[in-house]
Amino acid sequence: MEKWNCTSNDFILLGLVPPNQTGLLLLFLIILVFSLALVGNSIMIHLICLDPRLHTPMYLLLSQLSLMDLMYISTTVPKMVFNFLSGQKCISFMGCGVQSFFFLTMACSEGLLLASMAYDRYVAICHPLHYFIHMSKRVCVKMIIGSWTLGSINSLAHTVYALHIPYCRSRAINHFFCDVPAMLPLACMDTWVYEYMVFVSTTLFLLLPFFGITVSYGRVLFAVYHMHSKEGRIKAFATCSTHLTVVTFYYAPFVYTYLRPRSLRSPAEDKILAVFYTLLTPMLNPIIYSLRNKEVLGAMRRVFGILFSLK
Repeated sequence: MEKWNCTSNDFILLGLVPPNQTGLLLLFLIILVFSLALVGNSIMIHLICLDPRLHTPMYLLLSQLSLMDLMYISTTVPKMVFNFLSGQKCISFMGCGVQSFFFLTMACSEGLLLASMAYDRYVAICHPLHYFIHMSKRVCVKMIIGSWTLGSINSLAHTVYALHIPYCRSRAINHFFCDVPAMLPLACMDTWVYEYMVFVSTTLFLLLPFFGITVSYGRVLFAVYHMHSKEGRIKAFATCSTHLTVVTFYYAPFVYTYLRPRSLRSPAEDKILAVFYTLLTPMLNPIIYSLRNKEVLGAMRRVFGILFSLK
């Protein structure tokens, strides 16, 4: 504690990168990824707000995904960079709770939102004539509010429980952010109740939505295969492959990390897997959705063309 000027109530984040030249290079790459994620998601939100052609349920959901990714990556990376550059590893007890709350809120809400996006594509491709009935803006807003609300409630329950656990061992968390499962080895009580809560939450907010997404895209691919229009098949396959890429990058490392028993987990492996859903996914989402989407590329030309012409 004294080495980093921490108080007795502070936690110590051991971090992701080593404090040497290699770590400095890795930190530079992390800052680059963070910057790309900030710029990419900000541009996506800006385009969807300004271009009337993107004021549809699909892009309304996509704007929320970008907002979640912005908050997601901003929850963990700035503190990690500050700790490395300042030589400090401390995070206050309440600071750890706040970081944990926002991280879990974004994680759970994004899992539900991706399922909503899969349902949107299912209705659009399999029931196009009923699309604006099943996916009206009112239904879309309810999906968004539901994702945020359920994610926040689940996160609050986990955070409150974690902050009331007595920590009587080392306060050093072997992670680069306050991930509650990484804090459990520091507790001086049996945490099987919380581990059961993690299993239930992972099942409800990640595993079940993932199964729903799989079923939705299974039906979509079946419908696409029987399409008569070659252009329609290509467009549908492009959209589905885009969404499936995002889903795979997000769900796979999350489920693998949180559904394994603690005895089979290692801190080093958990930190590497966490890089996928805390750093890479927020950076890749706007790139994947823009480069493989003609409507978004068209919106970029229209919006930025108008901005440049105004100058």
